[in-house]
Amino acid sequence: MKKQLLPSLVAVAVLGTAALSASAQNLAIVNGKPVPLERVKVLKQQIERSGRQVPAEMEAQIKEEVIAREIFLQEATKRGLDATPEYKQQMDLARQTILIRELFVDYQKKNPVTDTEIKAEYDKFVAANAGKEYRASHILVESEDRAKAIIAEVKAGKKFEDIAKKESKDPGSGAQGGDLGWASPANYVPEFTEAMVKLQKGGLTDAPVKSQFGWHIIRVDDLRDAQLPSLDDIKPQIAEQLEQQKMMQFQESLRAKAKVQ
Repeated sequence: MKKQLLPSLVAVAVLGTAALSASAQNLAIVNGKPVPLERVKVLKQQIERSGRQVPAEMEAQIKEEVIAREIFLQEATKRGLDATPEYKQQMDLARQTILIRELFVDYQKKNPVTDTEIKAEYDKFVAANAGKEYRASHILVESEDRAKAIIAEVKAGKKFEDIAKKESKDPGSGAQGGDLGWASPANYVPEFTEAMVKLQKGGLTDAPVKSQFGWHIIRVDDLRDAQLPSLDDIKPQIAEQLEQQKMMQFQESLRAKAKVQ
């Protein structure tokens, strides 16, 4: 009897091990249907791909979410919602969205932005922004006559800052006594820049300067060599910008090659 019993015990042990192995691959059994543990991994990856981290304390929450989805999925299927035209249309749109996203992810993986490209873009930025920075102040008014009168008042000793706070139509700088802070000449409209760069430190425009905003009285408070960020400071921003440019070029190239009738 013992000799006959032993194979049976071995068989039970083997079946038990197989059952445990299958159970280990499932997160849970919902209404008799196994919920694969793989779904937890897929949901975590989906969250991470959206740019969010998945800390260890979220594990239980994700597992509960996977189980809840299975419960709701079973109920929706039981009600026949997976056979409706609306569901099929949404599934087709979802398939398109996911496949297009995978296309773009695949392109980015195979066409990464290189350090050489980043350095070249930084050099272009430096070349375009090198030179002098100006700390200027201005008073913006609506009429040329009033602008001329203000210039005369300042030259006669009236405080520029007080007039700016009281009369300037530029609310941002007006509240600061006309102070525009440090900036490159390229930051301003051409008429303003042309007049400003002719002034020395402490200089005031002899005549009002007209722009699309009104009439300006400009004073240069200080000058300095341009203070530019280092490559390391703005490397992430440059890389992101170049990635976007590459993606746009890729999309445009596909559109150009497509035969649309």
